[in-house]
Amino acid sequence: FGSYRPTNFDNEFRGTVTVREALARSLNIPAVKLLERVGAGRFLGRLERAGVTAALPPHTEPSLAVALGGLGVTLGDLTQTFAAIARGGEPVEVRYTTNAESRREAAATRTETVGTDRSGRLLSEQAAYYIRRILGEAPPPPNARGGRIAFKTGTSYGYRDAWAIGFDGRHTVGVWVGRPDMVPSPGLLGRTAAAPLLFDAFQAIGSKRVPFRPAPSGVLKVASGADLPPPLKRFDEDGARAASSLFASRPLAIRFPPDRVAVEAAGGSALLLKADGGQLPLTWLVDGQPVGRSVHRREYLWRPGAGGFVAIAVVDAAGRADRVRVRLVDQ
Repeated sequence: FGSYRPTNFDNEFRGTVTVREALARSLNIPAVKLLERVGAGRFLGRLERAGVTAALPPHTEPSLAVALGGLGVTLGDLTQTFAAIARGGEPVEVRYTTNAESRREAAATRTETVGTDRSGRLLSEQAAYYIRRILGEAPPPPNARGGRIAFKTGTSYGYRDAWAIGFDGRHTVGVWVGRPDMVPSPGLLGRTAAAPLLFDAFQAIGSKRVPFRPAPSGVLKVASGADLPPPLKRFDEDGARAASSLFASRPLAIRFPPDRVAVEAAGGSALLLKADGGQLPLTWLVDGQPVGRSVHRREYLWRPGAGGFVAIAVVDAAGRADRVRVRLVDQ
């Protein structure tokens, strides 16, 4: 993805996978491909509409790194997001209660107030149903019974955070494990540290689980991927938006000659100019005058005249430019 080169958590590459496998196995590369198609800014905008506030590093814009944890989200907001998925994509307003009486009051008024201050859905009912089906088939931790809750685990960069969030037809539970001083804890994984606590929490709520919502109208039910409509059989990578993030294309830069160096290239000998990044074709200029174009490669063989100081510049098809100043000397 231009200058951004993510890898899967285990540094392995699995080739072609289904959407179900990509989500169930928490594969990073498919997530980045999907965000490139959607757009990082559009994705964060949808979260904000659902009441989720994401924190980015200072003076930065949303980029493809958002797909892999390149932003901050509170446990409350993350749990709120999964609660919306459990409710068929409808945003949920979170309340904090301190005793049994306030919990009863909240339950009595929940149907009148929950979601009334939200301006849009997080997901369509159909999309929320597909996600629930996939997460509902995730393998449970050892000694836990699977298939009764839909859940997802995660591990942050440097083993600083391990989390697990899950829901049944009525309750959504979020678990975070880590250190408040953000010191890494090697081996701290969401699946082994947080998921068992998640299942313990659901067991404490009650031994019986509330069934999930039924499938909404309009969902596709097929036996295998081969039975899907042709547009849904494969992810259309060609439809990805080229400008969806800061990393969408590598910046244009002259790699040779370096800036402010002496180069042995005077007296009629050829000098190979090299660039990196940018959009082809490239136009090369010396002292402001065009000397040639690179149509298929980011290199150009230039024959300088007399020695001395010259300014070499390159401009790509999008108008981006880079320049260096070098001194040409006789060999």
